[in-house]
Amino acid sequence: MAVAKSLLRLLDVLEIEEDQARMAFEAATAEHAQLERQLTQALQSESHGRRLVASSAGTNNSTDRLAGLEQSRLAARDAVELQPRIERAAALVAENRELYLTKRVERRQAETLIEEAKAAEQIEAGRRGQQVLDDWYLNRLHRTNLKILKTDSDT
Repeated sequence: MAVAKSLLRLLDVLEIEEDQARMAFEAATAEHAQLERQLTQALQSESHGRRLVASSAGTNNSTDRLAGLEQSRLAARDAVELQPRIERAAALVAENRELYLTKRVERRQAETLIEEAKAAEQIEAGRRGQQVLDDWYLNRLHRTNLKILKTDSDT
């Protein structure tokens, strides 16, 4: 008996589910990284705005000072708005990682079951082959003994 087709189909389904979980994990990780980059950019922009304000204080340039204040304010607002999104993205990454690892374990378990079934089939085939050889040998011996007995009874 070959490995059950249902086990092979199960393995196919588990591989598909694992791939989907991996792709979701990778997408969530990429989104989280993108949000982190946006936060870094916002913090750099805020810093640049503060430097602009500081440099305009020495030159008494009100336009640069207002532009620096506005840039700092907008960047700080962006950073504050990004924090909860980053936290949600990190939670989603953790959730998707857990799902992916679970699906990978399920697939590996199915592979192990299939390998064990194949090994059991090979052992059984070896036993059957040995049984055929044993039967053939016993029949040959039996025929030989019958010939000996027949020749002994003829004489």
